[in-house]
Amino acid sequence: MKKIPIILDGDPGHDDAIAWMLANASPLLDIRAVTSVCGNQTIEKTTYNALRIMTLIGLRAPMARGRTGPLVSEPIVAPTVHGKSGLDGPDLPEPAFEPLEMSAVELMAKVLSESAEPVTLVPTGPLTNVAALLLAHPELKSKIREISLMGGGIHHGNWTPAAEFNILVDPEAADLVFRSGIPIIMAGLDVTEQALVFPEDFERIRALGNPVATVVAEWLDFFYGFHRAKGYPGAPVHDAVAVAALIAPEILTIEELYVEVETQGDYCRGATVADYYRLHDHKPNARVILGIDRAAFVDLLAEAAKSYGEVSA
Repeated sequence: MKKIPIILDGDPGHDDAIAWMLANASPLLDIRAVTSVCGNQTIEKTTYNALRIMTLIGLRAPMARGRTGPLVSEPIVAPTVHGKSGLDGPDLPEPAFEPLEMSAVELMAKVLSESAEPVTLVPTGPLTNVAALLLAHPELKSKIREISLMGGGIHHGNWTPAAEFNILVDPEAADLVFRSGIPIIMAGLDVTEQALVFPEDFERIRALGNPVATVVAEWLDFFYGFHRAKGYPGAPVHDAVAVAALIAPEILTIEELYVEVETQGDYCRGATVADYYRLHDHKPNARVILGIDRAAFVDLLAEAAKSYGEVSA
């Protein structure tokens, strides 16, 4: 089967890290580049984390650093969720290589312009880099096959009652992306909070015994600490759903909807508002994932972790 060329863009982040582990393990994906974005932590920290993740999982794609902040607003970081480093928990290897001198937008543009076929973008953080790419290189829009993103929520938020973190960090960027006309797959909170990995699943992955699986289990341990205190029965691995949408769409329930991003308001800035009951004549601009087979999702993660080495004795 022909591989899907993709660019990974994220702010790792425990769930970004697991998403990238899943993408790198898949024989269906061809990772052409990796870019960092300011989100869960500062751009310095997310870039460092990206390089350490890539070193751990053996991902040797070109890597470039994104902007220092959102398009127009001030950065928001999430140390209460991901720790002071943005990726607290297990020790990780130091980066085996440096990011390129070019910016994230320059690298994305290079990959798109040089590709013989359209490329899929997989942003799992704020949409700053993707929006900046569209602003700087509108001529390359046709080279983007689709955008499979983690962000938003049709029915609720998680950083404010109305807004999910990735969209809230840079709603102007998200608004630009959702209005772009590029096909969008949206993995929002409606599905990602169903994508729970339970403590017994951590142990299943840990038992694989290879270095990557061990780190993944420890990432889950740390990430679950924050969510357990809020009453979650497991760790919601949000960002990996955006990858699952490309390699295992059969485990998902998807509905085509028209989605807009609220950029104003005291209470609803950053909200993704869907015309769920089709009250207007707008054509759908997103394939919104609303359900997931949780067990199959865990199997997907476990099989990916297993691919990095044999089960220990």
